[in-house]
Amino acid sequence: MTTTPDWIMVGGEGPESYNQQSSYQRALLEAVKGKMTEAVSTNLSLDLISNQFIIADFGCATGPNTFVAVQNIIDAVEEKYHRETGQNPADKIEFQVLFNDFSINDFNTLFQTLPPGRRYCSAGVPGSFFDRVLPKQSFHIGAMSYALHFTSKIPKGIMDRDSPMWNKDMQCTGFNQAVKKAYLDQYSIDTKNLLDARAEELVPGGLMLLSGSCLRDGVKMSETPKGIVMDFIGDALSDLAQQGVIEQEKVDTFKTSFYFAEQSELRQIIEENGKFTIEAFEDIIHANSEFPLDDPKILAISFKAFSGAFISAHFGTEVMKNAFDLVEFKVREEISRLHNAKPGMQYLIVLRKN
Repeated sequence: MTTTPDWIMVGGEGPESYNQQSSYQRALLEAVKGKMTEAVSTNLSLDLISNQFIIADFGCATGPNTFVAVQNIIDAVEEKYHRETGQNPADKIEFQVLFNDFSINDFNTLFQTLPPGRRYCSAGVPGSFFDRVLPKQSFHIGAMSYALHFTSKIPKGIMDRDSPMWNKDMQCTGFNQAVKKAYLDQYSIDTKNLLDARAEELVPGGLMLLSGSCLRDGVKMSETPKGIVMDFIGDALSDLAQQGVIEQEKVDTFKTSFYFAEQSELRQIIEENGKFTIEAFEDIIHANSEFPLDDPKILAISFKAFSGAFISAHFGTEVMKNAFDLVEFKVREEISRLHNAKPGMQYLIVLRKN
């Protein structure tokens, strides 16, 4: 079993929560709605659309984006059913949605903000999506949004200063090949485990719809806007250490447990796993490109909502807040560098269980 990580999104409904600061992620779900509908229409057998249809969202966080993803799927299933049978799906299909995330996720906020008038029953499923969390052959379509870049743990050797895999940076920048290989090896193991678990839980012919962000082939993480801002966070923590606010040793032992794979790496992992057929691997044009780069404050808050919880877990809340004040300053100082960075890739991957 994997251990519970520290990268749970900031909970609640406050101004700096993931609930309020995840419009970038939501924009991708809105951009892929048409392609999701097409994927369901083309790849889901009508025979699977029975009286009870079950959808699972893995890594649901606190909303509201999970509700967008779920509604996209429901709309697509109902549209296919009506078109191919001529019958009203509301009279024939009951939907159940299973919201999965780690047990320390803010499920209270999730369920308090469920959309009014929703056409589905709901339930929470706590547990690591790297492992089995549902009975065998128990759901029809699964979704993951901006969750396929996490690893279950820091790769072995990364924390060892005497190892060639020692990583002096808080993230996998992509420039040190030994570090990159260590992260990729761990990522490959975790993604295989994730795919194996979903393959057992899905009904035969069921679908997984994966949306998120990866790197284009040959592009290093620290050459992208996302990677540059993550480097700013590391620089801010180092600045606080130099000021005596925190110990340098504390900074040196802080590493992130995620890896943004290159497109070909991600495709190869899925193909080698062999449990799914890749029905689509779409390059999505995101309305905000890599991130909204015109407002340093909003950019800093967006990253705080995404990474503030695991920074607080290591350094404490006050240090985290001080760090992001510095991040906002660094973004203002180097905004042109962000605008000239290499773009990442936003994707929709459609997998059908073999």
